[in-house]
Amino acid sequence: MKKWNLIIDVDNCNNCHMCSLACKDEFVGNNFPGYSAEMPKRGANWIDMKKKERGQTPMIDIGYIPTMCQHCDDAPCMKVAKNNAIVKRDDGIIIIDPVKSKGQKQIVDSCPHGSIKWNEELEIPQIWFFDAHLLDKGWKVPRAISVCASSAMRAIKVEDLKMKELVIEENLETLNPEFDTKPRVYYKNLHRFNKCFIGGSVASKKNKVEDCVSGAAIKLFQNDEVIAEVKTDDFGDFKFDKLLPNSGKYSINIESKSHKKNIQVDLKDSIYLGNIYL
Repeated sequence: MKKWNLIIDVDNCNNCHMCSLACKDEFVGNNFPGYSAEMPKRGANWIDMKKKERGQTPMIDIGYIPTMCQHCDDAPCMKVAKNNAIVKRDDGIIIIDPVKSKGQKQIVDSCPHGSIKWNEELEIPQIWFFDAHLLDKGWKVPRAISVCASSAMRAIKVEDLKMKELVIEENLETLNPEFDTKPRVYYKNLHRFNKCFIGGSVASKKNKVEDCVSGAAIKLFQNDEVIAEVKTDDFGDFKFDKLLPNSGKYSINIESKSHKKNIQVDLKDSIYLGNIYL
């Protein structure tokens, strides 16, 4: 059977908040019996944005990721809910019953992704439920996804086998894989949020004149093994990305014509090494 999945490309998300605003517009002040009670005007967003800043000026990048209910196939919230307050539909979507879930704050606490929001006024847990009320009326994709200004999000309904193929083909990842909740929300280029980089700028000095060194060969070593190789661009810049935070000591070898240089780095978070003169 085909099931719903969401793919989010971190490279394309520009923090426009259109998904979050569409969610608010759809649910603030509106009740949808059997799906959800209205969303509070203020407080936690059902679709929220997280920001990650990496590096230092001038080599810096900022990644944004929309976060929401992950619609997990092994959802912890379902294990703590009483009175069948949470159901997992055949199409993969999770629904928290707005009547049966009243007073069950343990449902909020059970989510390792922090995706379930507590409505203090109504005393119920709430999530973005994939706009299932619209999908059931024939909408091709959720409203919150249809308004994405940068095409960063794709909602697709496919067989599980096809989804597994897409995960491999597009190098997709899930949030917090250590919890093994089997989410149906996948992220592309998630390294901009959960990985680090080492970067720098190679330059030369001659007669008090500084110049960029393009085409310099840069090798990244760890434990005496080459793990990556790049060349500096026209501005002398280089970057090794997708490195694990707090991953320890690295050695960087730089070669350009007859010039060589070695730099030692103890990586904790993304770092820009500044100008490196040969």
